[in-house]
Amino acid sequence: MSFDHEAFWSARYRDAGEDYLFGTAPNRFLATQAERFGADMRVLSVADGEGRNAVWLAEQGCRVTATEISPVALEKAGKLARSRHVEVAWQQADILNWEWPVEAYDAVVGIFIQFATPAEQPRQIGGMKQAVKPGGLLFLQGYTPKQLEFRTGGPSTADNLYTADLLREWFADWEIVSLHEHEDTIEEGTAHVGRSALIDLVARKPTGR
Repeated sequence: MSFDHEAFWSARYRDAGEDYLFGTAPNRFLATQAERFGADMRVLSVADGEGRNAVWLAEQGCRVTATEISPVALEKAGKLARSRHVEVAWQQADILNWEWPVEAYDAVVGIFIQFATPAEQPRQIGGMKQAVKPGGLLFLQGYTPKQLEFRTGGPSTADNLYTADLLREWFADWEIVSLHEHEDTIEEGTAHVGRSALIDLVARKPTGR
């Protein structure tokens, strides 16, 4: 029997009540990339949860589409967007079984989306790459295997985690603008709190590919 991602995440978001599981502030890595986002850029935020990153991107003037599997999260995301007076095109989607757009976005953002198994990762990452326009950017932040020592968030199995070598392999046909493996203390709602082993990627799709 396959894992029911929608039921799992909806339960987590519902249990948070009126609170936001990962907070309402944007992911710190994403916020440091503000200069790369501008007015009227078309941006896709993947598995966006309760909207913190999509709303921030909209505040930068971007035209944002955000996917999320959980209708509970989407309801909370819509509430957050209204409270911040921005518009986001929300779309309920299981990105592991989704018809990805082709070269439709100036940037695609994936923040802590490490729910894919090794067998599913090529489809997930391949879809994200496909959605970026030539010359566009892909932003990815996740946990490294050392995160299993910290236990402050993220998957419980190393198979779902990122290494620098793995990301270089996935993006061997792209320009890697930056790739940074580091430790940091983060505070994102109640779900990501404490010392964390992180890896950040910014990659650019070649033109003419």
